[in-house]
Amino acid sequence: MKRTALVLFCLAAIGLTLAGAQAKKVVVYTAHEDNIIAGMVARAKAEINMDVEFVKLASADVMRRVTAEAANPQADVIWSIGGETLEANAQYLQPYTPREWDKIAPVFKVGTNWLPYTGIMNVFIVNTNLTPANLMPKKWSDLTAPAFRNKVVSARADKSGSSYMQMANVLVAYPSNGWDVYKQLLTNFFISASSGAVPKLVNDGEGWVGITLEDNAFRYVQGGGPVKIVYPEEGAIAAPDGIALVKGAPRADNGKAFIDWCLTKSTQDYLVDTMFRRSVRIDGKTPPGLAPLSSIKTLAYDFKWAASNNKDFIKRFTDMAMELGL
Repeated sequence: MKRTALVLFCLAAIGLTLAGAQAKKVVVYTAHEDNIIAGMVARAKAEINMDVEFVKLASADVMRRVTAEAANPQADVIWSIGGETLEANAQYLQPYTPREWDKIAPVFKVGTNWLPYTGIMNVFIVNTNLTPANLMPKKWSDLTAPAFRNKVVSARADKSGSSYMQMANVLVAYPSNGWDVYKQLLTNFFISASSGAVPKLVNDGEGWVGITLEDNAFRYVQGGGPVKIVYPEEGAIAAPDGIALVKGAPRADNGKAFIDWCLTKSTQDYLVDTMFRRSVRIDGKTPPGLAPLSSIKTLAYDFKWAASNNKDFIKRFTDMAMELGL
């Protein structure tokens, strides 16, 4: 009996050891680009033994899916979508203070129930082979000139979180006539299928100028394309995109562990090196080859304002787009 009991105990111990070694699982909804997803999924498996199952959607579609599933959540984490979208839907998010919250720069601590993930900035990517030197844009208003008709590449503000922020950037830069300026911009837009496609289209000569995020543009500069980055003189919004725990997440502890890992110095430095985004940590790396933030005119961005006006702003966008046949 003693030998049998010992054997059973050993088998149970082995079983517990094997169970403990099994990878944890987290389900995330994300607007990240495919190459970043692949790299991060592999790193999560190697560094924290986490199996990341992901669904890739546009930012607005991520939130639509989360709200549709609110009674029976399927995802644990919303990973890298626009802060405005998260702020507008904060009631579907679970508050969480990450493990190294004291290492996050105060300027990025702006969300209600969501956390900063990476620092992003709105810029122009300009094809220097196609854009005439005398028309090289310096301001948002420069892109309203008739010469830029169908030559300004952008995603739709009702489909892309980053494009919504870019629309808001114009409204903040022109507080008295922002909608008039944006409508003139919209007249010149060549609409891309996604925000990630904007810099590629400009790099490939499908447009003269793209309105995009700094990190997306810089990849093509680093790749040797005929493009350069321009920071609009009226000011560029610099703000975080977000990561959040879904309210009622079925694997909440794993979701928290994934968020903690995303905000570690090693992961943030990896994102700087691979995405050229700015770290949200006070001890994070500076993206190599990019202008220091202190040299760029930046504009304050009120996420609550952007979120509370989201429905009205999207309706104005869709009405204008329909009027212009976009």
